[in-house]
Amino acid sequence: MLTQPSLTINRRLNAAPAKVFAAWTDAEKIVRWFGPAHTIDGSVQAEMDVRVGGSFRISFKTEDGEFHQVGGTYRDVVPDQRLVFSWAWHTTPERESVVTVTLRPDGDGTLLSLNHGQFFDQAARDGHERGWMGTMDKLERFFA
Repeated sequence: MLTQPSLTINRRLNAAPAKVFAAWTDAEKIVRWFGPAHTIDGSVQAEMDVRVGGSFRISFKTEDGEFHQVGGTYRDVVPDQRLVFSWAWHTTPERESVVTVTLRPDGDGTLLSLNHGQFFDQAARDGHERGWMGTMDKLERFFA
């Protein structure tokens, strides 16, 4: 059996786990930082029903004029500790993957671990790594 590609990104954020969790689960907050580096400021929109079985949809425009929309269903929600959700782009809904965000207190901050797995192929994994790195940079700045 072939293993599907995955990626893990770790960051230390200058905010308590409750604030980081809120940044991921409050639509008014996530629109302020979400999206890869080349996302047009102010273009992010989010709809979120953060509960097991609830869904989310996030859209944004990038500097190349492209419109992107991703959505999924929450599979596990542990306030201030963990979020697990499916992930599929509107253009390729059959390529569903899974994102796990884990939060651990670290002094006055939070250690965040993002694991994105079950990618369709290595190219999808590599593209998402670039996107998530830019997104995590923006989340870090959100708490700076």
